[in-house]
Amino acid sequence: MMTPLFRVVLVIVSIGTLATVLKRIQKAKLTIEDSIFWILLAMMFVVFALFPIVPDTLARLLGIYSTANFLFLFMIFILLMRMFSMSMRISTLEDKIRKLVQELALRDKDTRDALTEDGCGCGSSTQAADASSSTSRRAEKCMEERNA
Repeated sequence: MMTPLFRVVLVIVSIGTLATVLKRIQKAKLTIEDSIFWILLAMMFVVFALFPIVPDTLARLLGIYSTANFLFLFMIFILLMRMFSMSMRISTLEDKIRKLVQELALRDKDTRDALTEDGCGCGSSTQAADASSSTSRRAEKCMEERNA
């Protein structure tokens, strides 16, 4: 059984979470997927607070003595699942970043090689080691020399 104080705290924390999520949505600092997760979680805890028979019944069905313990265990489980989901997303993004960096490095090397082959005075080893921004400037310079 949840005490009235615990129910009030649950509602206040849920409303605070909901307000924070909505503020982040307005500032475009939160993805739709993340905002849906947090909104649904906050609403679920409001429902649990307003209708305490739901978590009481779930706790009894799972053999958990205290409803508060059930809610904490439930929250830990949900957050662990969310953390696993985010870990998978981070791994995917890291893989994409690695592939993009490799592709960019190959393009940069191809650009430097093409400039060296054209004989635009861009082929010294010091210049070949320059950053991609200077490679772009050298490419523009070589194009101007060709057009002149």
